[in-house]
Amino acid sequence: MISGSLVALVTPMDSRGNLDWEALDRLVEFHLTEGTDGIVAVGTSGESATLDFDEHKEVIRRVVDRVAGRIPVIAGTGANSTSEAVRLTEDARDVGADACLLVTPYYNKPTQEGLYQHYRFIAEAVDIPQILYNVPGRTAVDMLPDTVARLADIDNIVGIKEATGDLQRAREVIERVGDRMAVYSGDDPTAVELILLGGKGNISVTANVAPRLMHELCAAALKGDADTARRLNDALMPLHKQLFIESNPIPAKWALHEMGLIADGLRLPLTSLSPDCRPVVREALQQCGLL
Repeated sequence: MISGSLVALVTPMDSRGNLDWEALDRLVEFHLTEGTDGIVAVGTSGESATLDFDEHKEVIRRVVDRVAGRIPVIAGTGANSTSEAVRLTEDARDVGADACLLVTPYYNKPTQEGLYQHYRFIAEAVDIPQILYNVPGRTAVDMLPDTVARLADIDNIVGIKEATGDLQRAREVIERVGDRMAVYSGDDPTAVELILLGGKGNISVTANVAPRLMHELCAAALKGDADTARRLNDALMPLHKQLFIESNPIPAKWALHEMGLIADGLRLPLTSLSPDCRPVVREALQQCGLL
């Protein structure tokens, strides 16, 4: 079972929005050195919405090749078209990803039955471990615990990223499916509490810039060391907050640029962090000892 701190990796780009392969290699090595337990490539933080099929597949392939089996690689392969999600998931399997993360279909707002049929179709079409991803704040659709419980009966649906930040929801999901699938946090501020409830880790934005601290936080929580985990979480709270001062991954990419790891490149419609937000993010980095 994949567990621990799983970074929702940004996709490095130059100032024109072209993919920066050398910076991607540096980021992967940074995470391997700093103790990250797994890498999620081309999820929401990886700007999956503006990468084409070939770029999507190539980023995953390069991450898999660079990691070389040292930690798990989870590929973001969700889409609001079921057929596109199948193709992306097939591509991820073919280049060697260990599992796939599939966000709920966005914008078209399927019913709960539609969500069930969508995920079942993909799971039956592509033989690779698959992790559901519920983030209604970005997709405008909420996958309810009843639907998650139905999907937990499908063998290769092995987990869910629960990113509502609602700990009562997390508790219900863990109680209902925790014996059949891994439940991961997708909300950095509440990740410690979700893991202490029985979750298996955190798919994290904060881990982009503070991988060592997020690894230690998740390790402590998984061991049941609540005091250490909460102390680390308190120390990281400035980053948890300020890395969402504008839409993810804008602040995370700017922070990594400030740390000298990547260029500050994004693709439209995303733009660089607003000048008035930069001192706030810089201060959070300094408070966490990262500058």
